[in-house]
Amino acid sequence: MIFVGVDWAEAHNDVLVMDEGGAVLGRGRFGVGVEGLAQLHGLVADHAAEPAEVVVGIEIDRGLLVDALAGAGYQVYAVNPLAASRYRDRHTTSGAKSDASDAKLLADLVRTDAHNHRPLAGDSDEASAIRVLARAHQGLVWMRARQANGLRSALRDYFPGALSAFGTDLASPDALAVLAIAPTPERARALSRAKVAGALRRAGRERNLERRAAEIQEALRAEQPQAADVVADAFGAAAAARVAVLVSLNQQIAALEVALAERFDRHPDAEILRSLPGLGLVLGARVLGEFGDDPNRYGDARGRKAYAGTAPITKASGRSLVVLARIARNRRLADACERWAFCSLTSSTGARRYYDLLRARGKTHSQATRQLANRWVGILHACLERRQAYREEVAWPALRLVA
Repeated sequence: MIFVGVDWAEAHNDVLVMDEGGAVLGRGRFGVGVEGLAQLHGLVADHAAEPAEVVVGIEIDRGLLVDALAGAGYQVYAVNPLAASRYRDRHTTSGAKSDASDAKLLADLVRTDAHNHRPLAGDSDEASAIRVLARAHQGLVWMRARQANGLRSALRDYFPGALSAFGTDLASPDALAVLAIAPTPERARALSRAKVAGALRRAGRERNLERRAAEIQEALRAEQPQAADVVADAFGAAAAARVAVLVSLNQQIAALEVALAERFDRHPDAEILRSLPGLGLVLGARVLGEFGDDPNRYGDARGRKAYAGTAPITKASGRSLVVLARIARNRRLADACERWAFCSLTSSTGARRYYDLLRARGKTHSQATRQLANRWVGILHACLERRQAYREEVAWPALRLVA
């Protein structure tokens, strides 16, 4: 066996090859193009007869470089950068760091500690495509939330009437349509009910059009504190720019949802995931994309829960025993699972009963939701393992209060 450490960068990759005794067999710095990959494979081939004899450590789990390493038949370990940093502290006290030393560190890590790390998952191309789309969609949703919060902060300073008219959902089509034509209090007060209704109609509203237009006009014309005209105009220009960004984000999010739906519905696991209460199109795609579809990736439900970040961690020392929420976790997957748990409260009587029981025991909403998410991840693992759709009576047998 030989052990290869690859420290990747945008412009080059540092590579070091090591034997089972820790002796350095070769090293090099190669480009990121086709020629660089050929040189990397050539260095490895000089010391290994078969691809299965090669174990690679690298601090990333996706991308063309990782695909090339896995496609060659090497055993690839995607090492968490935090784990690599802790491993570095075991051997270096000076704080020195370089790309070449990091390559050696990764080769040493998979040589001595590969059994403590998980090899790269063998997800299908379909699951990888869903993960790309789901992450892009989630990134735009988070970006929209930041832009909406910035717009809300600005309106609070010069146009509180808009907040009264639209509440907290400033990214809604109604709010964006009206603010696009009236970003300042002066222009908003001049809007007739017909203009407001026309803006709402263009934004897609069909029901309660006149009633909603009257409510918005009344809120915009209500008495409110006034900023100087020049200041209000400046705020209005900035708000109009944010409104335009939010309109574009809404369009792109909708387009990604269409692409995500097409990919997700084609996947063989989609039917099982969609059978679970609370897992709709978007959340189901996020969960599938982040978990992957490699059937051998998680040995049991406990491993899947740990990867999801829903399982708690225990700190025990002497007489001290503390159970805490997991901090180091896949933030995208943890967010999807907790949203899934919250959405399931209205569609699963068993989940609702379990949540209420946790709250009765003194758990906060966040604690109860996280624990419910942990339970859902275990149920999902069982469904996928048995290739069966969700059944409420099996997942949630009658809960009994034990004295």
